[in-house]
Amino acid sequence: MVEDDRAVALAVIYSLKKEGFNIEHAINLKVARTLIKDDIDIILLDLMLPDGDGYELCSEIRESGSNVPIIFMTACDEEANIVTGLDLGADDYVTKPVKIKELVSRINAVLRRKGKEVKEIEISIMKSENIELDKGAHIVKNHGEDIYLTLNEFKLLQMFMENYPNVLTRNIILEKLWDAEGNFIDDNALSVYIKRLREKIEKDSKNPQFIVTVRGVGYKWNTKVVK
Repeated sequence: MVEDDRAVALAVIYSLKKEGFNIEHAINLKVARTLIKDDIDIILLDLMLPDGDGYELCSEIRESGSNVPIIFMTACDEEANIVTGLDLGADDYVTKPVKIKELVSRINAVLRRKGKEVKEIEISIMKSENIELDKGAHIVKNHGEDIYLTLNEFKLLQMFMENYPNVLTRNIILEKLWDAEGNFIDDNALSVYIKRLREKIEKDSKNPQFIVTVRGVGYKWNTKVVK
């Protein structure tokens, strides 16, 4: 992935790794040229970069004879930009803000056309005592009853359960909570999310049994998770 926007990069890398992809990240054309190798399956390419544009790199790749799949991923959504990218040899064009499930579907569609192995979106369920999280359906149940969580509350709960029994620092949590639209989540907002999440899943939010505070370190999920 060639992307100079740190917020977008963190969100996409985190989400695609969860779907089973391995990602090399370049922040500009110079770095990208050093990372492009024969074993690369697909390239996600931003258009506007600090040292040039994605059109330039796309042209170089195609002129070298490589047919590695390329998907432009950019905020430039004008028809002229899209046509230019496709005419230069790109396989697809995704506009920001990026919707991760749509991006994975487009990646898989391109890989299928190229006869490459695809990474299907997994539908997985995690259980911990009376809490059940269905990642694929984006549903959380408490004692068998559906509970409503905001997107960031759901991501936070999923993060805690997936990382059981490890302690997560606030910095790690904040970094992973960058969303696909690149909205910044600060330390105060994190405190609010954790408070609200506890109120929805804990029997007594002031004496939590699931999300516990590890003083001086961060937080951890405190009951066994079955995946």
